[in-house]
Amino acid sequence: MSISIKTPELPESVDEATLLIWHADSGSTVDRDDKIADVETDKIVLELFAPADGTLMTKVAEGDIIRRGDVVALLNEGEGSGASEDEEPADDPLPESTPAATGKTMASEASSAAADAAPEVSSDELKGLSPSVRRMMVENNLHPSQITGSGKGDRITRQDVQRFLDETPEAKKNLGLGQAEPVLDLSAPKPPQPAPATSGVKEDPPYVRRVQMTQLRSRVATRLKEVQHTAALLTTFNEVNMKPVMDIRAKYKERFQKDYGVKLGFMSFFVKASVEALKKFPIVNAQMDGRDILYHEAYHVGVAVDSPRGLVVPVLRNAENMSFADVEREIRELAGKAKEAKLAYEDLIGGTFTITNGGVFGSMLSTPIINAPQSAILGMHSIQERPWVENGEVVVRPVMYLALTYDHRLIDGRDAVQFLGSIKESLEDPSQLMLQL
Repeated sequence: MSISIKTPELPESVDEATLLIWHADSGSTVDRDDKIADVETDKIVLELFAPADGTLMTKVAEGDIIRRGDVVALLNEGEGSGASEDEEPADDPLPESTPAATGKTMASEASSAAADAAPEVSSDELKGLSPSVRRMMVENNLHPSQITGSGKGDRITRQDVQRFLDETPEAKKNLGLGQAEPVLDLSAPKPPQPAPATSGVKEDPPYVRRVQMTQLRSRVATRLKEVQHTAALLTTFNEVNMKPVMDIRAKYKERFQKDYGVKLGFMSFFVKASVEALKKFPIVNAQMDGRDILYHEAYHVGVAVDSPRGLVVPVLRNAENMSFADVEREIRELAGKAKEAKLAYEDLIGGTFTITNGGVFGSMLSTPIINAPQSAILGMHSIQERPWVENGEVVVRPVMYLALTYDHRLIDGRDAVQFLGSIKESLEDPSQLMLQL
């Protein structure tokens, strides 16, 4: 009996995804609940599991776009069950040691001898590749050592193989693969040269490597451009003396970690300072909906974190009810899920305000772009020792530049400047945060 394996359940606002990677080859035997594929949307990576024991027959290749309800594979229940006529046949297994050029007739005994002397490719060397990549490698007499992979874990993708085929001369493709170079007959007349192609397709220069965008990067690019076209973006700046916060961290970090099991970082101070400022200036926590303004009475703070797929913004829900330890614990958990591509769709939606920290990468100053449909975003930057005037004297203090980008259609400059001033005030006197003043 064949079971159709369809695109995993996509979030309501997502219509298509990319088959990111197959964890099982077409024709291989899998057990119930084995992970067989990763599917990437513009927000998260979804996992696809085998619904029963059986033989997997893949229907789409890695990198293909799939949509809601598409059949991506068939599963023949029971080990070793055969494929039906309308199913895609499994890749032909390669013998333990066979030249990749098997199936092509050698032109002479000399070329056969040269092939026998050349290095060979075994099925084990191709086992880690997806079915479509294996097929391309065999059909074009290629060896994995010839191609640099650009996929996850340096895995070779179809695009890598195609790029190699497009850019590499025929003679070089077959080096070391058991196929002798052709013998040139210099006495033979030269064949007529084909006319130059006039298709109008521009070829990439040999030093260019073309890689298809991920769904996440493509969606981020679209959204950011939409924001720039629709919102009236303006950025206001301020600077904050971080010494009071750094003194508190130095004094209590060991006790904090011992009592709560998590480190006391800077982000919890910024989240709590932002929440207090949002309470004072609710327009910054609002958003536009046509001619209406939606005021959010909860404070769902998005925190931008880095992941192997790019920048993602998981959300701290009801941050107003969180303690410093709650914030640090939740950020650590969400950052870990982002690194392992385990974030759920629910982790990424519903934010009302966002904080991004370019300082961890060394940024001195930037103008972040708001995360629509939100109306403002706070940018943190690196902490540097700078001259600072205190009580009429110039002293050296650890200073951070802050940036608030906001939608000027909704937020007036006065509110934006005072909002940022409130964050500065809270950070330079952290006791206000403890007392929620």
